[in-house]
Amino acid sequence: MVKLQKLNPLKDKTLEEIGFTWHTDKDGSKYVNDELVVISQDEAESYYSAANEIYDMYVEAAEYVIENDLFFELGIPFNLVDMIKKSWENDVHWHIYSRFDLAGGIDGKPIKLIEFNADTPTALFETALLQWALLKQNNMDENKQFNNVYEAIQENFKRLITLFDDTSTFNEHYDGWKILFSSIEGNDEEEATTRLLQQIATDAGFNTAYEFLQNVKFDESGIYDADGVEYEYWFKLYPWEDIAHDEPELATTLNTIMQNQKAIILNPAYTLLFQSKGMLKILYDLFPNSPYLLKTSDKPLEGVKYVEKTVFGREGANTKIVDENGNVLAHTDGEYDNYKKIYQEYVDFPKDENAQKYQAGVFFAYEACGLSFRKGGEILDNMSKFVGHIIE
Repeated sequence: MVKLQKLNPLKDKTLEEIGFTWHTDKDGSKYVNDELVVISQDEAESYYSAANEIYDMYVEAAEYVIENDLFFELGIPFNLVDMIKKSWENDVHWHIYSRFDLAGGIDGKPIKLIEFNADTPTALFETALLQWALLKQNNMDENKQFNNVYEAIQENFKRLITLFDDTSTFNEHYDGWKILFSSIEGNDEEEATTRLLQQIATDAGFNTAYEFLQNVKFDESGIYDADGVEYEYWFKLYPWEDIAHDEPELATTLNTIMQNQKAIILNPAYTLLFQSKGMLKILYDLFPNSPYLLKTSDKPLEGVKYVEKTVFGREGANTKIVDENGNVLAHTDGEYDNYKKIYQEYVDFPKDENAQKYQAGVFFAYEACGLSFRKGGEILDNMSKFVGHIIE
């Protein structure tokens, strides 16, 4: 049974004052849970170790995919392949942040990888800021968390300049380079997340600006804001696969910009390899004995309960749970059904006394740096709730 601790929630007005406007779901229920998951220090350290080891496996698997030209197997759009290769070859294309979704880790259950949100992960605002505020609001020690997300991402921005471990030389090497941050106008959550990342980069020492994606200007010579100011770095909270399918001309222009070394795009194009759930099969093929991996195939599994997923998709859409006899036990609709499918062995999530299930999310920025949870039913969709944690 998941151990929970009740707490006084933050008021809507307080949340809105700090830019968190998506606090209430469409059915009127609160998105942020008024309980914390209680974990031990050993459990926190296990999440940390698992995420670090899994990331290393992803790096090895990505190299394998590129060397063996397995882009089609992962559902990678053909017009992004050159950018993926280019960004992978050069360390200046730095992976800023990502989030692992994991089953287990609490209630005595082993940690298992569910998927990797490597390109445009959500729940950053909640994990980095809100769960810290929840502890402070309830007069709890805000240090009793596995949560240094803000500081870790700040250090990772510095690595755009210094690369690798040592960031102490950032000021010596930084030469005024600018980062433009962009998201789609009209999405409060994505804008708040992007502006938070902008603030973190500003705190790291960069010159930064924000521009809605539709106002950013692109040509073969670079990337510009609406006033024509050129930027050396562009961070977009917009999925690479959506650029490939919905904005093919932009994909072509970005490829030229990258090949001509006119700007660096964040998160890098190679994160689409990590983002593809097709990588779960590659991982299992390469590391079948890893304790963190579930059996995964590009064909329905025989004799076991499994989950069918699309290689690209979000918020649990277009997901099926299928029993050992091929009967569909649960499913969700969505807009991603045209993508390739993968089939992952089913694993149950830890539950509370009301049979609600908990999925751990571990943020990664050079190393594992923060934990939070999502709570919901059999398939965690866009109505699942955010749950913070405390280390007892």
